Amino acid sequence: MLRRFLPDRFTCALLLTVLLSSVLPCRGAWATAFGWLTDGAIMLLFFLHGAKLSRQAVLAGVTHWRLHLVVLGSTFVLFPLMGWALRPLLAPLVTPSLYLGVLFLCTLPSTVQSSIAFTSIARGNVSAAVCAASASSLLGIFITPLWAGLLLESGGSGGMSWHALGEIVSLLLVPFVAGQVAQRWIGGWVQRHRPLVGVVDQGSILLVVYTAFSASVLEGLWKQVPLPVLGGVVLVCVVLLALALLSTTQGARALGFGKEDEITIVFCGSKKSLASGVPMAKVLFAGHPVGMIVLPLMLFHQIQLMVCAVLARRYARRGEAISPDEGDTAPAD
Repeated sequence: MLRRFLPDRFTCALLLTVLLSSVLPCRGAWATAFGWLTDGAIMLLFFLHGAKLSRQAVLAGVTHWRLHLVVLGSTFVLFPLMGWALRPLLAPLVTPSLYLGVLFLCTLPSTVQSSIAFTSIARGNVSAAVCAASASSLLGIFITPLWAGLLLESGGSGGMSWHALGEIVSLLLVPFVAGQVAQRWIGGWVQRHRPLVGVVDQGSILLVVYTAFSASVLEGLWKQVPLPVLGGVVLVCVVLLALALLSTTQGARALGFGKEDEITIVFCGSKKSLASGVPMAKVLFAGHPVGMIVLPLMLFHQIQLMVCAVLARRYARRGEAISPDEGDTAPAD
């Protein structure tokens, strides 16, 4: 019973990474070296995702276009509108830099691994979840920078540069496409070594978090985020997630989707990707306090995993009980 309330190993590793960057931030030549190592890990991660993603599974779900439009609308329209509309109400709870991070969070694509894992646990439409989450992740490479550019302009920080978009494409999309091309030769090997993708996934996130927080700590991050402000960020994340879950659930029912499709819409349309968001923030907000920008995303990520784990089991109880081998946690993405 106690294990349900304890953080998983990745959450502990994330907290330790933030602690390490606070006590021993990297600087100078070490910061440059970690930057190169981080870029290499991110490129390897998206290469492995490209090699792992089954084209057959994607094609099996791609025809369900109404469901995909709802998921994409929730991810790239509803979330940004909520972040913008709630700004007068929520922004006073945090600092301007932190709310910029909240707005950035709202523009991000959905997760891939955990969306599919929770859909499977809840007995939803898994093939449609694979397609919807993958499409969201790929489209986010282009849509998120455009939204982020508008946010930077509205904040008086300048818009997105073509150089930043090109860097994101080269860092995320090119390795993914290369993985898809190489799938015919290494796809089977990657599928047999799925834990490797999880290690690279979590490792790349930890590297980006360490370098981002190191730079922000050197700029006085924790002096700018007292405990009440941190509590305000948590409250903002809870409000956004609650509204997203309510909107996707009620929207799916109002549009006449069946229960399996409703589950897919809820888990793919209400979640935000840490794996895509942290590397994008590193590029898009160069020159800004990146640690401050990604802090709301890190908190939202942990909250969404805990809430969706409970929700998935509630959905699953509508039929037969969950089998013991389905696991307690989803991969970090």
